[in-house]
Amino acid sequence: MELVDMVTGRSGAQTGDPARTLELLWREPGDEHSGRGPRPGLSVDTVVRTAIALADAEGLDAVTMRRVAERLDFTPMSLYTYVPGKAELLALMLDRVYLWMPRTVPAPGGGWRERVTAVADENHALYEAHLWVAGLPTVRPPLGPGVMTKYEHELRAFDGLGLTDVQMDSALAHVLGFVQSVARGRLDVRTVERESAQSDAEWWEQHGPLLARVLDAERFPLAHRVGGAAAVEYGGPYSAEYAYAFGLRCVLDGLSALIDV
Repeated sequence: MELVDMVTGRSGAQTGDPARTLELLWREPGDEHSGRGPRPGLSVDTVVRTAIALADAEGLDAVTMRRVAERLDFTPMSLYTYVPGKAELLALMLDRVYLWMPRTVPAPGGGWRERVTAVADENHALYEAHLWVAGLPTVRPPLGPGVMTKYEHELRAFDGLGLTDVQMDSALAHVLGFVQSVARGRLDVRTVERESAQSDAEWWEQHGPLLARVLDAERFPLAHRVGGAAAVEYGGPYSAEYAYAFGLRCVLDGLSALIDV
């Protein structure tokens, strides 16, 4: 894997400047600008926090250098003094929310299931607070202090279980991939609702009569029975919370075949 990909999570023209990204990620306190002259009241941290708040409120597509500058009441060119472009800004945003996320201290004597569940719950809460993160690639994360702190903390859930180092990394990736998949389902729902200006409930109410005709109980008996039971259980066509609770149990049971031997 090339360093440029690992740093930015992008390829080609979208990579930005990997050296500058690393410099910004690991900058020392007080090192807030590129040397071309700081603007009073502006800093890298301020730009990143503002971009995160914008993404939280309006989604990742809303995050442009121009929109961030407008929120700060500065010109876009002022921002480029601190952050070279959107690729670098996204890397800083992701690393910052990773650094901010609360981390559970495992109770003494707790089992591995409790520790792994805590890791999953921490990431589930991160996506609830910053759903836009689900739309970013995480297999090539920015190698900043937030990413490394998160990785070190989460690996401890698998330490001392008799797994090889590669198995520890793979087990963690499996858990995080599951949590991200649930978050992406929620993100898809949010995106569709925003673009259609309809909630799921409103859409199903509008299309219910047509769906009732299409889903013939005699022709599709299993789909009719199971789909109806699921809709009652979920209170709608899909429940991210039910998917998370059910899926996590399956993930833990699957890992037990590797760990509890």
